Amino acid sequence: MSKRHQLLQHATAPQQRRLWRALLALLLIAISYLALVPDPPRGVSTGWDKSNHALAFASLAFTCVWAFWPRPRQWLWLAAALLAYGGAIEIAQSYLPPRTGDWFDLLADGVGIAIGLAIAMPFTVVLARRR
Repeated sequence: MSKRHQLLQHATAPQQRRLWRALLALLLIAISYLALVPDPPRGVSTGWDKSNHALAFASLAFTCVWAFWPRPRQWLWLAAALLAYGGAIEIAQSYLPPRTGDWFDLLADGVGIAIGLAIAMPFTVVLARRR
C-alpha cells in the first residue's frame, strides 16, 4: 500500500470523523459570521462575491462528506441540507441592512456544493476499491 493511500485511509477513517466534524463546526461558524455581519473583513475574500460563495460551499460539502456522508448515494441529502443552509443565509441577509439576499448567491452555493462533491468523489472511489 502506498504512503498516499495510507494517508488517505487514515484521514478518512471513521475514527477521524470527530476531527472532520470539528472542522465542519468551525467552517459553519466562520461562514455564518462572514455572511451575517454588516461589514465583513475585506481581507477574507476571493475578490468576487460569487466565488466566495462557491469556495465556502465547496469546503462545506467536502468536509461534510468525511464528517457524516462518506457514501455517494447519501449526497443528495447532503446537497439539500447545504442548499437549505445557503437559502437560510440569503433570507437572513434580506433582513440585515446593509446586506441583501441574492438568489444568484444560492446558485453559486449550489455550484460550490457540486465542486466539493466532485473533488470528494475520486477519494471515495479509491477507498471503496481498496477496502
